[in-house]
Amino acid sequence: MPCIEARGLRKAFGTTVALDGLDLRVEEGRILGLIGPNGAGKTTALNAILGLIPYDGQLRVLGRDPWVERERLMRDVSFIADVAVLPRWIRVSQAIEYVAGVHPRFDRTKAEAFLARTTIKSSSKVRELSKGMVAQLHLALVMAIDARLLVLDEPTLGLDILYRKQFYDSLLNDYYDRSRTIIVTTHQVEEIQHVITDLMFIDRGRIVFACNMEDFELRYVELTVKPDRLADARALKPIYERQVLGRSILLFDRADRQQLAALGELRTPGIADLFVAVISNQGGASHPANVQGSYEGVTR
Repeated sequence: MPCIEARGLRKAFGTTVALDGLDLRVEEGRILGLIGPNGAGKTTALNAILGLIPYDGQLRVLGRDPWVERERLMRDVSFIADVAVLPRWIRVSQAIEYVAGVHPRFDRTKAEAFLARTTIKSSSKVRELSKGMVAQLHLALVMAIDARLLVLDEPTLGLDILYRKQFYDSLLNDYYDRSRTIIVTTHQVEEIQHVITDLMFIDRGRIVFACNMEDFELRYVELTVKPDRLADARALKPIYERQVLGRSILLFDRADRQQLAALGELRTPGIADLFVAVISNQGGASHPANVQGSYEGVTR
């Protein structure tokens, strides 16, 4: 049974369609990166998954209807939102005490062990902590809950690069055990490339691309082409082309790498590079079949 399965998921706010027949499937034990531009439907999709809003269509999370069975579902789900806040007046020890009192699956010992590896003092108030320390505290509280599904909506927003790296390292080393499922949305896409097992792009309320990261690395390659070989490279039908410092960089799907290597330098593209290519093609550019084919290949 998949952790999350949606078919024809739809949500409109007045005349604005946030989810337009969205289909997705997330297997248990995976780490999914859900990427999309502002207004694409990411947060609405997460809110539906968490049972925070009603919706049309079919949706099951851990085998339950989130809107009808939210109370039971929340025993198995943890969530950090981009707008999540902890009361500025509360002490670290009080925050631990509170979560221990309200969540039956909270392990105080785990939370305290995680915080012991930081410089956060149990007597400190939230207002005395830096943004990075608040993120560490929030993560400690969430990771100490024995949840089957963890949803992270822009969890490192506003943090510097050091704290962002520590956040994801802690997530992998101290929480993920290949039985839990994690969904991450973020605009800092390159930072999660080594973290996620699966990747989805959402645009205008639909999933327009999906693949696992093993396929990502096998299928896609970027070529920084030699100036005198540009015509030869274009003849091999790249799915996207961009210019960087006067040099042409072409993105290919399922191309012959040995053939490409004779035309310039090869590298694995970043998630951001593929995202721009997919979203650009969705707007009516070339090769829209590549996008749909990728999605269908994963979900069948």
